[in-house]
Amino acid sequence: MTLRVLQIVPAIALAYGGPSQMVLSLSKALALEDTNVTILTTDANGDRPPDLPIDQCIEQDGYRIRCFHNWTGRYKFSIDLLRWLVVHAAEFDVAHIHALFSPVSSLAAAIARQQNLPYLLRPLGTLDPIDLQKKRILKQIYARLLERSNLAGAAALHFTSVQEAETARRFGVTTRDWILPLGVELAPAVAIDLPPTRPIVLFLSRIDRKKGLDLLLPALMDLAEAGEPFHFVLAGSNPQDPDYERKILDRIRASPLSNRTTIAGFVTGGTKTAWLQAADLFVLPSDYENFGLAIAEAMAAGVPVIVSDRIALAATVRSIEAGWVTRCDRFTLRETLRSALRSTADRKRRGENGRRFAQANFDWGAIARQAIAFYRSICR
Repeated sequence: MTLRVLQIVPAIALAYGGPSQMVLSLSKALALEDTNVTILTTDANGDRPPDLPIDQCIEQDGYRIRCFHNWTGRYKFSIDLLRWLVVHAAEFDVAHIHALFSPVSSLAAAIARQQNLPYLLRPLGTLDPIDLQKKRILKQIYARLLERSNLAGAAALHFTSVQEAETARRFGVTTRDWILPLGVELAPAVAIDLPPTRPIVLFLSRIDRKKGLDLLLPALMDLAEAGEPFHFVLAGSNPQDPDYERKILDRIRASPLSNRTTIAGFVTGGTKTAWLQAADLFVLPSDYENFGLAIAEAMAAGVPVIVSDRIALAATVRSIEAGWVTRCDRFTLRETLRSALRSTADRKRRGENGRRFAQANFDWGAIARQAIAFYRSICR
């Protein structure tokens, strides 16, 4: 019997990066395994106009998308989406709900529970103690009113790594944990204008306060002033915090990095693949990552990585020698960068280690089959 899966996510626009795009990749992989998949989402698109038609069934890559108008800007809420779910919940076997502390996700979980639709919750790192400190009082109230019941009623919590599950707070609720990593699918590369100076150091992620740019930029400035040869590529944006993005770009332009930096902006598809393939080193010294999809993509492209020890994939990077793991301080990061930049052979070896691991562990087909088996187990 064909499994009917409902994926619920506040937004899937490219502006929201990996966490939202993962839902599209998972849905495509599930559809290839003869699963009936519908994505329920809003038309939120940062500060850009919506790019999906409202309240229509869109066929794409073997699955369907139903998109409803977002009424509340960055907080992503749609009463029309929730009304649709009340009417149609009985048509599905399981709901996979992505994100906590989001009105769409929280109320969708409450509706699923009321309609006896088994559901999984994917926290997206929101249960990490560091993340919970942001707007702490508001989140405590929100958890008391909605999320504690949602966690208690979930068939399981979907974590993308053991580390994410271990650090998650459950508000006193006992949960069943399900560990399922993310997959990687790189589009064919397109032509890009490459900088003349090598090696290329690539930062490819959302330009966010937690991503470690406050450490990376000073470390790179130190190396530039010391005469180390490299070119820095900053690929990413942040439509939800344009002031911070502008601050970072202004800081680069006023620094010794100004004449050795390419501002690539938000990249996707073949352009993203091209920058990954061009890079000699990928760097992401984040304060926290519950998985780190960009790191997995870099590994799949054969790029050695430098990551902080606060990232879930750091243990894997260290154990298979796919790159280097550093503490979250400027001086350790600087010396790690210096060492990596000076060792072409070591970069190549570590890049190949990462590529082999990614091919074996980040395949969407294998991940989809694991998901289907778990979906069926909670339906029973």
